[in-house]
Amino acid sequence: MTNPIYSSLPTTIFEEMSGLAGALGAVNLGQGFPDDPGPEAIRAKAADAVLNGYNQYPRMAGAPELREAVAAHYGRAQGLDLDWQTEVTVTSGATEALASAFFGLLEPGDEVVVFQPFYDAYLPLIRRAGGVPRLVRLEPPHWRFDRAMLEAAFGPRTRFVVLNNPINPAGVVLPEADLALLAEFCVAHDAVAICDEVWEQVVFGDAVHRPLIGFPGMRERTVKIGSAGKMFGLTGWKVGWLCAAPELTHTLARAHQFLTFTTPPNLQSAVAWGLENSGDWFREMPQGLARSRDRLAEGLRREGFAVLASQGTYFLNVDLAASGIVEPDRDFALRAAREAGVASIPVSALYEQDPVTSILRLCFSKADATLDLGVERLARARELSRAAG
Repeated sequence: MTNPIYSSLPTTIFEEMSGLAGALGAVNLGQGFPDDPGPEAIRAKAADAVLNGYNQYPRMAGAPELREAVAAHYGRAQGLDLDWQTEVTVTSGATEALASAFFGLLEPGDEVVVFQPFYDAYLPLIRRAGGVPRLVRLEPPHWRFDRAMLEAAFGPRTRFVVLNNPINPAGVVLPEADLALLAEFCVAHDAVAICDEVWEQVVFGDAVHRPLIGFPGMRERTVKIGSAGKMFGLTGWKVGWLCAAPELTHTLARAHQFLTFTTPPNLQSAVAWGLENSGDWFREMPQGLARSRDRLAEGLRREGFAVLASQGTYFLNVDLAASGIVEPDRDFALRAAREAGVASIPVSALYEQDPVTSILRLCFSKADATLDLGVERLARARELSRAAG
């Protein structure tokens, strides 16, 4: 028999649009991955570890060298004091880390505050764990929440809040005032924050990522999730981690052991080396991405598109309505893929209730030629949309 929680779900929008791009030979500005292979030195370390290193089961909680490197990295980069032995667990990607958090911590009937638009894995995992999502609707151009929005979402059964910061798809790095407000609500309601911070190193210009775990009252009630895939542009490696106080970590690790149990040892070894020998990577990588962001944004503006600001992540957004496009985002995205040869993500797919239907997400972690061709084809899609309308 099928399980109705999952059998009724549509194919993820990322798989749908990337599938269209592959089938049609379209430029893929949809799914968020770079089109370069990633740092050569880290890849060489992974290859060497396969040939000359340990290839059997590593420790369930993760290789000690990687757990130590994660704790040390957050000490240097974010001023956090993590005990690698009791507060860091390695997972097979950040999605598995999310699953470990939801399955390990939620009890049936627990209410979970979730900000939409959201990563599309959140709600199926929360519901599979027995949780009840309480949605907070963010909207462009600023994608901010306020006290009234939190008061409407938090209640007597609130046990958890899920925060993605920097926000995908919005490209927003939440300011300190917003984070302090959310921390205040978590403390007042005795709620645990599950923080998806995979984009924490992909931040541009003067924007600063502040981890919620560092705010007053949050050290013992935050699960911090990170991703080597996003830090190093190696999304296919699926190496992530959970950081939390010892009591939370004990429970998270018990859930993790029955999901993937462990993560390939050569990739753990290579990521550990990368964190300890990153050099100027965490300065130069965002600078390079910011140049790509600006190239895409400038090209789109020349073609008459209204582009929203992007402070972080691989993404920027186009406001279709402000660009003179009357089609809803999903219809335009399908037309752009099928008729103009460029794939994107309609942001409405990342809402469950009352979606914003005029925003298109584009990935800029691509080569200049790919971005330029994407702009050309999006302009063609707009022409086709206007002709059809």
